[in-house]
Amino acid sequence: MTLASVKRQLVSGDIKPGKTAEKWKVFRDASEARALLGIQDRALAVLDALLTFYPESELSQDKAMIVFPSNAQLSVRAHGITGTTLRRHLAALAEAGLISRKDSANGKRYARKDRQGGIEDAYGFDLAPLLARAEELALLAQDVADRRAHFRRVKETLSICRRDVRKLISAAIEEGASGDWVAVEAIYIALVSRIPRTPTVADLEEILDEMQLLQSEVLNRLDLHEKSEKTDTNDVRFERHIQNSNTESINELEPRSEKEQGAKPSEIGGRQREPLKAFPLGLVLKACPEVGKYGPGGAVGSWRDLMAAAVVVRSMLGVSPSAYQDACEAMGPENAAVAVACMLERAGHINSAGGYLRDLTKRAVRGEFSLGPMLMALLKGNGGQERRVS
Repeated sequence: MTLASVKRQLVSGDIKPGKTAEKWKVFRDASEARALLGIQDRALAVLDALLTFYPESELSQDKAMIVFPSNAQLSVRAHGITGTTLRRHLAALAEAGLISRKDSANGKRYARKDRQGGIEDAYGFDLAPLLARAEELALLAQDVADRRAHFRRVKETLSICRRDVRKLISAAIEEGASGDWVAVEAIYIALVSRIPRTPTVADLEEILDEMQLLQSEVLNRLDLHEKSEKTDTNDVRFERHIQNSNTESINELEPRSEKEQGAKPSEIGGRQREPLKAFPLGLVLKACPEVGKYGPGGAVGSWRDLMAAAVVVRSMLGVSPSAYQDACEAMGPENAAVAVACMLERAGHINSAGGYLRDLTKRAVRGEFSLGPMLMALLKGNGGQERRVS
């Protein structure tokens, strides 16, 4: 007898008048929630056997819920479980708060009947805790079902993302797209190899985040490749147009500089520049843990915190306000903050932080810059490999 078991017995004795519950439904809920309750399948077999000794289909507060089978009878109905194992699982059921013991003076299990043959008093195992916890067990079972469904969704999403990334990399290699696709493929293989044989949902979610980051980077590279091909094609057509035109002046066909037109960095080229793809904040902080120290209160918990930290880091690295403002206009404030966080991680390899950021800004304006490679390199470095500037 422990204080916890005494407390459970008191709770069981405080069942609302008239309360009932279908015993096999409660048993199914307990079975679904067995991991949360800390019991094994064999213990459930013993609980199943105990319920078969209760003659009614419903557990009811109005009736006694004590069953008193012998160990031999229980063993038969629990599929031949041995005596030692039976006692161990009975103790586990009591410890989990699914049953309680009502012992007689001599420790035997039996029932005392009245003159009409009805049970006047009984000693054995009380099933009242099942009725008392019926709603709780239903909620636990639903929680387990929700977790199982979430696990299945994450696993399916990872499988689809993994398949799509594999196809994109293969297509890029076969079509000769520009870029170091061998290195990208190596990152993909390393990610896949990290999937455990029996993964938890946390394992899958972490790998899914990184796989989606890799997918975004692959799509960015292919998008840049496609735009480059279109630009080359347009240049050829433009040159042919100049050569074949006898009515238009070459000077009229030459575009003026964007600065003369007063264009903003995000509008160079006569059209709104496509924004850089955003990355999950959790991945950014995993790749760039140092920036967290400069957030409000020494931590970064939101994008607003990260942008505030980036302003502090920008000043610390010697980046001018104008250079950072240009980066914000070209990349967007969130991505500019991520770039500064990456620079902080690589500060020892950068001679001039201001010049480095201005170079990144120019590349972003031309559509030639992506944060993906920087984040992936830092993620690999934080995973235990030596950091190196890409």
